[in-house]
Amino acid sequence: MKKLCSLWLVLLLCATLFTGCGSEKAGSHLTKVTLNEVAHSIFYAPMYVAIEEGYFEEEGISLTLITGFGADKTMTAVLTGEADIGFMGSESTVYTYAGGTDDYVINFAQLTQRAGNFLVSREPIADFSWEMLKGSDVLGGRAGGMPQMVFEYILKKNNIDPKTDLTIDQSIDFGSTAAAFSGGQGDFTIEFEPHATSLEVKGDGYVVASLGEDSGYVPYTAFSAKKSYIDANPELIQSFTNALQKGMDYVNSHTPEEIAQVIQPQFEETDLKTLTTIVNRYHEQDTWKQNLIFEEDSFTLLLNILEEAGELPQRVPYKDLVNTTFATKAAE
Repeated sequence: MKKLCSLWLVLLLCATLFTGCGSEKAGSHLTKVTLNEVAHSIFYAPMYVAIEEGYFEEEGISLTLITGFGADKTMTAVLTGEADIGFMGSESTVYTYAGGTDDYVINFAQLTQRAGNFLVSREPIADFSWEMLKGSDVLGGRAGGMPQMVFEYILKKNNIDPKTDLTIDQSIDFGSTAAAFSGGQGDFTIEFEPHATSLEVKGDGYVVASLGEDSGYVPYTAFSAKKSYIDANPELIQSFTNALQKGMDYVNSHTPEEIAQVIQPQFEETDLKTLTTIVNRYHEQDTWKQNLIFEEDSFTLLLNILEEAGELPQRVPYKDLVNTTFATKAAE
Protein backbone atom coordinates (compact mmCIF):
# COMPACT_ATOMS: atom_id res chain seq x y z
CA MET A 1 0.00 0.00 0.00
CA LYS A 2 2.81 2.39 0.92
CA LYS A 3 4.53 1.57 -2.37
CA LEU A 4 1.33 2.30 -4.28
CA CYS A 5 0.95 5.67 -2.50
CA SER A 6 4.56 6.55 -3.19
CA LEU A 7 4.17 5.63 -6.84
CA TRP A 8 1.00 7.73 -7.06
CA LEU A 9 2.80 10.75 -5.56
CA VAL A 10 5.68 10.38 -8.00
CA LEU A 11 3.29 10.20 -10.95
CA LEU A 12 1.40 13.24 -9.66
CA LEU A 13 4.65 15.19 -9.27
CA CYS A 14 5.73 14.28 -12.79
CA ALA A 15 2.39 15.28 -14.22
CA THR A 16 2.66 18.64 -12.47
CA LEU A 17 6.16 19.20 -13.78
CA PHE A 18 5.17 18.29 -17.31
CA THR A 19 2.16 20.59 -17.12
CA GLY A 20 4.41 23.43 -16.05
CA CYS A 21 6.88 22.65 -18.80
CA GLY A 22 4.05 22.53 -21.32
CA SER A 23 2.85 26.00 -20.33
CA GLU A 24 6.34 27.41 -20.59
CA LYS A 25 6.78 25.81 -23.96
CA ALA A 26 3.48 27.25 -25.19
CA GLY A 27 4.52 30.69 -24.00
CA SER A 28 7.84 30.41 -25.80
CA HIS A 29 5.98 29.80 -29.06
CA LEU A 30 4.35 33.23 -29.06
CA THR A 31 5.41 35.21 -32.11
CA LYS A 32 6.90 38.61 -31.32
CA VAL A 33 5.26 41.56 -33.05
CA THR A 34 6.26 45.21 -32.66
CA LEU A 35 3.39 47.67 -33.09
CA ASN A 36 4.06 51.39 -33.39
CA GLU A 37 1.04 53.56 -32.52
CA VAL A 38 0.75 57.17 -33.65
CA ALA A 39 -0.28 58.29 -30.14
CA HIS A 40 -1.30 56.75 -26.83
CA SER A 41 -4.92 57.81 -26.48
CA ILE A 42 -8.15 56.51 -24.95
CA PHE A 43 -9.49 57.09 -28.45
CA TYR A 44 -7.98 53.68 -29.30
CA ALA A 45 -9.73 51.78 -26.48
CA PRO A 46 -10.49 48.58 -28.46
CA MET A 47 -6.77 48.00 -29.02
CA TYR A 48 -5.97 48.44 -25.33
CA VAL A 49 -8.81 46.11 -24.38
CA ALA A 50 -7.28 43.49 -26.68
CA ILE A 51 -3.94 43.97 -24.91
CA GLU A 52 -5.26 43.95 -21.35
CA GLU A 53 -7.67 41.06 -21.88
CA GLY A 54 -4.90 38.89 -23.32
CA TYR A 55 -6.45 38.53 -26.77
CA PHE A 56 -3.10 38.83 -28.55
CA GLU A 57 -1.64 36.02 -26.44
CA GLU A 58 -4.72 33.92 -27.22
CA GLU A 59 -3.89 34.40 -30.88
CA GLY A 60 -0.24 33.40 -30.36
CA ILE A 61 1.26 36.91 -30.36
CA SER A 62 3.67 38.54 -27.94
CA LEU A 63 3.02 42.23 -28.59
CA THR A 64 5.44 45.09 -27.98
CA LEU A 65 3.70 48.48 -28.15
CA ILE A 66 5.70 51.62 -28.95
CA THR A 67 4.31 55.15 -29.28
CA GLY A 68 5.60 57.05 -32.30
CA PHE A 69 4.20 60.50 -31.40
CA GLY A 70 3.15 61.37 -34.94
CA ALA A 71 2.13 59.54 -38.12
CA ASP A 72 5.35 60.53 -39.89
CA LYS A 73 7.42 58.87 -37.16
CA THR A 74 5.20 55.77 -37.09
CA MET A 75 5.45 55.40 -40.86
CA THR A 76 9.25 55.76 -40.72
CA ALA A 77 9.38 52.97 -38.12
CA VAL A 78 7.36 50.67 -40.39
CA LEU A 79 9.36 51.46 -43.53
CA THR A 80 12.70 50.92 -41.78
CA GLY A 81 11.62 47.68 -40.13
CA GLU A 82 11.77 49.07 -36.59
CA ALA A 83 8.09 48.17 -36.35
CA ASP A 84 6.24 45.27 -37.96
CA ILE A 85 2.85 47.00 -37.93
CA GLY A 86 1.89 50.66 -37.76
CA PHE A 87 -1.26 52.23 -36.35
CA MET A 88 -1.89 55.70 -37.75
CA GLY A 89 -3.96 57.80 -40.10
CA SER A 90 -4.20 56.14 -43.53
CA GLU A 91 -3.15 59.34 -45.25
CA SER A 92 0.44 58.29 -44.55
CA THR A 93 0.00 55.14 -46.65
CA VAL A 94 -1.32 57.29 -49.50
CA TYR A 95 1.71 59.61 -49.34
CA THR A 96 4.13 56.67 -49.30
CA TYR A 97 2.47 54.95 -52.24
CA ALA A 98 2.26 58.16 -54.27
CA GLY A 99 5.92 58.79 -53.52
CA GLY A 100 6.85 55.71 -55.52
CA THR A 101 7.88 53.35 -52.71
CA ASP A 102 8.06 49.82 -54.15
CA ASP A 103 7.39 48.03 -50.87
CA TYR A 104 4.49 50.27 -49.96
CA VAL A 105 2.36 50.07 -46.83
CA ILE A 106 -1.11 48.49 -46.96
CA ASN A 107 -4.06 49.09 -44.62
CA PHE A 108 -5.62 45.85 -43.36
CA ALA A 109 -7.82 46.90 -40.42
CA GLN A 110 -9.69 50.13 -39.66
CA LEU A 111 -10.28 50.90 -35.96
CA THR A 112 -11.98 54.30 -35.67
CA GLN A 113 -14.70 55.77 -37.87
CA ARG A 114 -14.82 59.28 -36.46
CA ALA A 115 -12.28 61.94 -35.58
CA GLY A 116 -11.14 61.68 -31.98
CA ASN A 117 -10.26 65.29 -31.20
CA PHE A 118 -12.18 68.14 -29.68
CA LEU A 119 -12.26 71.93 -29.93
CA VAL A 120 -11.34 73.52 -26.59
CA SER A 121 -12.01 77.18 -25.79
CA ARG A 122 -10.76 79.41 -22.98
CA GLU A 123 -14.28 80.07 -21.71
CA PRO A 124 -17.46 77.97 -21.67
CA ILE A 125 -19.65 78.55 -24.73
CA ALA A 126 -23.24 77.37 -24.32
CA ASP A 127 -24.33 77.77 -27.93
CA PHE A 128 -21.14 77.24 -29.91
CA SER A 129 -21.08 77.63 -33.68
CA TRP A 130 -18.08 77.28 -35.94
CA GLU A 131 -18.64 80.87 -37.10
CA MET A 132 -17.19 81.91 -33.73
CA LEU A 133 -13.73 80.86 -34.93
CA LYS A 134 -13.55 83.68 -37.44
CA GLY A 135 -10.80 86.10 -36.46
CA SER A 136 -9.46 83.78 -33.74
CA ASP A 137 -6.12 82.07 -33.15
CA VAL A 138 -6.34 78.27 -33.03
CA LEU A 139 -3.61 75.78 -32.08
CA GLY A 140 -3.89 73.19 -34.85
CA GLY A 141 -2.10 70.09 -36.07
CA ARG A 142 0.66 69.14 -38.48
CA ALA A 143 0.04 70.02 -42.13
CA GLY A 144 -1.01 66.89 -44.02
CA GLY A 145 -2.06 65.03 -40.85
CA MET A 146 -5.61 63.81 -40.27
CA PRO A 147 -6.33 66.04 -37.23
CA GLN A 148 -5.54 69.20 -39.20
CA MET A 149 -7.20 68.06 -42.42
CA VAL A 150 -10.43 67.05 -40.69
CA PHE A 151 -10.45 70.41 -38.89
CA GLU A 152 -10.11 72.22 -42.22
CA TYR A 153 -12.77 69.92 -43.73
CA ILE A 154 -15.23 71.04 -41.01
CA LEU A 155 -14.34 74.69 -41.48
CA LYS A 156 -15.03 74.48 -45.21
CA LYS A 157 -18.34 72.71 -44.55
CA ASN A 158 -19.26 75.77 -42.50
CA ASN A 159 -18.13 78.22 -45.22
CA ILE A 160 -15.01 79.25 -43.31
CA ASP A 161 -11.73 79.70 -45.18
CA PRO A 162 -8.92 78.07 -43.13
CA LYS A 163 -6.34 80.42 -44.66
CA THR A 164 -8.06 83.80 -44.44
CA ASP A 165 -10.85 83.66 -41.84
CA LEU A 166 -8.70 82.64 -38.86
CA THR A 167 -5.09 81.97 -37.85
CA ILE A 168 -4.08 78.33 -37.32
CA ASP A 169 -0.79 77.80 -35.51
CA GLN A 170 0.82 74.59 -36.79
CA SER A 171 4.26 75.19 -35.29
CA ILE A 172 3.74 73.30 -32.02
CA ASP A 173 4.87 69.67 -31.71
CA PHE A 174 2.28 66.90 -31.54
CA GLY A 175 1.10 66.40 -27.96
CA SER A 176 2.41 69.79 -26.76
CA THR A 177 -0.54 71.97 -27.76
CA ALA A 178 -2.40 71.49 -24.45
CA ALA A 179 0.59 72.73 -22.47
CA ALA A 180 0.97 75.69 -24.84
CA PHE A 181 -2.72 76.50 -24.45
CA SER A 182 -2.41 76.37 -20.65
CA GLY A 183 0.53 78.74 -21.03
CA GLY A 184 -1.62 81.32 -22.75
CA GLN A 185 -1.19 80.58 -26.47
CA GLY A 186 -4.25 80.64 -28.71
CA ASP A 187 -7.96 81.34 -28.28
CA PHE A 188 -8.87 77.73 -29.10
CA THR A 189 -6.97 74.46 -29.36
CA ILE A 190 -7.65 71.11 -31.05
CA GLU A 191 -7.02 68.31 -28.53
CA PHE A 192 -7.20 64.54 -28.24
CA GLU A 193 -8.07 62.87 -24.99
CA PRO A 194 -7.00 62.83 -22.23
CA HIS A 195 -5.65 66.35 -22.91
CA ALA A 196 -9.07 67.89 -23.62
CA THR A 197 -10.54 66.66 -20.35
CA SER A 198 -7.33 67.51 -18.46
CA LEU A 199 -7.66 71.13 -19.58
CA GLU A 200 -11.23 71.13 -18.28
CA VAL A 201 -10.22 69.59 -14.95
CA LYS A 202 -7.54 72.27 -14.48
CA GLY A 203 -9.96 75.01 -15.49
CA ASP A 204 -7.71 76.02 -18.37
CA GLY A 205 -10.17 75.17 -21.12
CA TYR A 206 -13.64 73.91 -22.01
CA VAL A 207 -14.68 71.42 -24.69
CA VAL A 208 -17.15 73.21 -26.96
CA ALA A 209 -17.30 70.92 -30.02
CA SER A 210 -16.49 67.39 -31.16
CA LEU A 211 -14.70 67.14 -34.49
CA GLY A 212 -15.89 63.54 -34.66
CA GLU A 213 -19.53 64.55 -34.57
CA ASP A 214 -19.20 67.52 -36.91
CA SER A 215 -17.08 65.81 -39.57
CA GLY A 216 -19.25 62.69 -39.81
CA TYR A 217 -17.89 59.22 -40.48
CA VAL A 218 -14.22 59.45 -41.45
CA PRO A 219 -11.66 56.59 -41.70
CA TYR A 220 -9.45 58.19 -39.07
CA THR A 221 -7.02 55.45 -38.03
CA ALA A 222 -6.06 52.02 -39.35
CA PHE A 223 -3.48 49.28 -38.91
CA SER A 224 -1.03 48.81 -41.75
CA ALA A 225 2.14 46.96 -42.71
CA LYS A 226 4.53 46.75 -45.62
CA LYS A 227 3.31 44.67 -48.56
CA SER A 228 6.27 42.31 -48.14
CA TYR A 229 5.50 41.74 -44.46
CA ILE A 230 1.84 40.93 -45.15
CA ASP A 231 2.78 38.61 -48.02
CA ALA A 232 5.30 36.78 -45.84
CA ASN A 233 3.09 36.58 -42.73
CA PRO A 234 -0.59 36.18 -43.71
CA GLU A 235 -1.40 33.88 -40.77
CA LEU A 236 0.20 36.31 -38.33
CA ILE A 237 -1.73 39.26 -39.77
CA GLN A 238 -4.92 37.21 -39.47
CA SER A 239 -4.18 36.38 -35.82
CA PHE A 240 -3.39 40.04 -35.10
CA THR A 241 -6.67 41.11 -36.71
CA ASN A 242 -8.60 38.43 -34.81
CA ALA A 243 -7.28 39.83 -31.52
CA LEU A 244 -8.33 43.35 -32.52
CA GLN A 245 -11.82 42.15 -33.45
CA LYS A 246 -12.18 40.61 -29.99
CA GLY A 247 -11.30 43.99 -28.52
CA MET A 248 -13.82 45.65 -30.83
CA ASP A 249 -16.50 43.16 -29.81
CA TYR A 250 -15.79 43.92 -26.15
CA VAL A 251 -16.22 47.70 -26.41
CA ASN A 252 -19.41 47.25 -28.42
CA SER A 253 -20.94 44.95 -25.80
CA HIS A 254 -19.78 46.54 -22.50
CA THR A 255 -20.46 49.77 -20.67
CA PRO A 256 -18.02 52.71 -20.62
CA GLU A 257 -17.44 51.95 -16.92
CA GLU A 258 -16.40 48.38 -17.71
CA ILE A 259 -14.20 49.47 -20.62
CA ALA A 260 -12.49 52.10 -18.46
CA GLN A 261 -11.69 49.54 -15.77
CA VAL A 262 -10.10 47.19 -18.29
CA ILE A 263 -7.87 49.81 -19.95
CA GLN A 264 -6.88 51.71 -16.80
CA PRO A 265 -3.43 49.99 -16.61
CA GLN A 266 -2.65 51.71 -19.93
CA PHE A 267 -3.47 55.12 -18.41
CA GLU A 268 -2.25 54.99 -14.83
CA GLU A 269 -1.92 58.80 -14.71
CA THR A 270 -5.67 59.18 -15.33
CA ASP A 271 -8.09 58.44 -12.47
CA LEU A 272 -10.93 56.00 -13.16
CA LYS A 273 -13.67 58.64 -13.00
CA THR A 274 -11.98 60.81 -15.64
CA LEU A 275 -11.17 57.76 -17.73
CA THR A 276 -14.82 56.68 -17.65
CA THR A 277 -15.93 60.19 -18.68
CA ILE A 278 -13.60 60.11 -21.69
CA VAL A 279 -14.60 56.59 -22.77
CA ASN A 280 -18.25 57.60 -22.51
CA ARG A 281 -17.59 60.69 -24.64
CA TYR A 282 -16.10 58.52 -27.40
CA HIS A 283 -18.77 55.87 -26.95
CA GLU A 284 -21.60 58.37 -27.39
CA GLN A 285 -20.22 59.72 -30.67
CA ASP A 286 -20.06 56.23 -32.20
CA THR A 287 -16.27 56.29 -32.50
CA TRP A 288 -15.57 52.58 -32.98
CA LYS A 289 -16.65 50.38 -35.86
CA GLN A 290 -18.49 47.10 -35.38
CA ASN A 291 -15.87 45.40 -37.54
CA LEU A 292 -12.43 46.28 -38.89
CA ILE A 293 -13.28 46.33 -42.60
CA PHE A 294 -11.89 49.40 -44.38
CA GLU A 295 -14.59 49.94 -46.99
CA GLU A 296 -14.05 51.58 -50.36
CA ASP A 297 -16.50 54.43 -49.70
CA SER A 298 -14.46 55.38 -46.62
CA PHE A 299 -11.25 55.30 -48.62
CA THR A 300 -12.78 57.53 -51.29
CA LEU A 301 -13.84 60.01 -48.58
CA LEU A 302 -10.27 59.99 -47.26
CA LEU A 303 -8.94 60.85 -50.73
CA ASN A 304 -11.50 63.64 -51.06
CA ILE A 305 -10.40 65.15 -47.73
CA LEU A 306 -6.75 64.96 -48.81
CA GLU A 307 -7.60 66.55 -52.14
CA GLU A 308 -9.55 69.41 -50.54
CA ALA A 309 -6.60 70.04 -48.22
CA GLY A 310 -4.23 70.20 -51.20
CA GLU A 311 -2.26 67.23 -49.88
CA LEU A 312 -3.11 64.58 -52.47
CA PRO A 313 -0.29 64.09 -55.00
CA GLN A 314 -2.49 61.77 -57.10
CA ARG A 315 -5.58 59.57 -56.78
CA VAL A 316 -4.39 56.14 -55.64
CA PRO A 317 -6.15 52.77 -56.11
CA TYR A 318 -8.15 51.32 -53.22
CA LYS A 319 -7.31 47.76 -54.30
CA ASP A 320 -3.59 48.44 -53.84
CA LEU A 321 -3.70 50.23 -50.49
CA VAL A 322 -6.45 48.32 -48.69
CA ASN A 323 -6.67 44.58 -47.98
CA THR A 324 -10.00 43.57 -46.42
CA THR A 325 -9.37 39.82 -46.41
CA PHE A 326 -8.20 39.60 -42.80
CA ALA A 327 -10.85 41.92 -41.32
CA THR A 328 -13.62 40.15 -43.21
CA LYS A 329 -12.53 36.77 -41.89
CA ALA A 330 -12.14 38.12 -38.34
CA ALA A 331 -15.71 39.43 -38.41
CA GLU A 332 -17.22 36.08 -39.40
